[in-house]
Amino acid sequence: MSPAAILQVSCVQLHWAGSLERNLERALHYIRLAADAGSRVVLFPEANLTGYYFPEVVGLDPKEVERALDRTCRAAAQAGIWAIVGALKKTRDRFLNLSHVISPAGAVVYEYAKVHLAGRDEKAYCRGGDKLALFEIDGIPSTLVICRDGRHPELYRIPAMAGAKILFHPSCSSDEIEAVVWKRTSGRAQQPAGPTTGIFHCVANTVGQSPDGKQSSSGQSFIREPSGLPLAEAGYYQEEMITAVLDLDRADRGYALDSLDAPPFLRSRWESMIADVKARAGIKPE
Repeated sequence: MSPAAILQVSCVQLHWAGSLERNLERALHYIRLAADAGSRVVLFPEANLTGYYFPEVVGLDPKEVERALDRTCRAAAQAGIWAIVGALKKTRDRFLNLSHVISPAGAVVYEYAKVHLAGRDEKAYCRGGDKLALFEIDGIPSTLVICRDGRHPELYRIPAMAGAKILFHPSCSSDEIEAVVWKRTSGRAQQPAGPTTGIFHCVANTVGQSPDGKQSSSGQSFIREPSGLPLAEAGYYQEEMITAVLDLDRADRGYALDSLDAPPFLRSRWESMIADVKARAGIKPE
């Protein structure tokens, strides 16, 4: 299959502390909306199905979470588009913070577990993943990071060296109110990957307050082209969907590829890491 020359992507910005039932309803609504808008891919925020509010998440029935994921898969198949959705999954010992890549056939074809955990609750209840993401959407090499992972550029630069042209970045930048205001005013919730890597960067973030009113989230989902310029941006407070068309010829991965050549003494190390990333890319997080 020849990779597509363009790709229309929608990013959905949602409340981070909703119930499983509401979260599922919102996911199904926006899958239909993205398909109606002509998008081929719809990206949802970090843990959008379960929510990221741990006092509620830890009490969820894992079977209900699986049923919500299955229903989302059926919706993607009915709409005929790719959907990237998130959930906190209970394992034999702790939780994994997962992104599930669902194909237009309705199958989960790729899963990535967040590597760098953030916040007291996530560190208390979760363990990090042990691979970098490398997969294809309609033949287009792509990669994934989740929220805090974006602060660690090796997680997407090495996949870019390996061929990835798009970084999908589900996020939930929930924090105390003062920290959220700082993130907004400094533009530090998510940093665009394009200017240092040469790939597209699609962020789906969260909005809203926690039930106890102590935390909020910074919003500002975006779709940025490899220069770092915005193609679409969301607001601070509201749930919404943003959409843009990606001209994939612009994702030349130039800055990442330059790092392969200079300084020369690092090239063999980069090549070794690329080989390791490719070898581990298909491992299912457990």
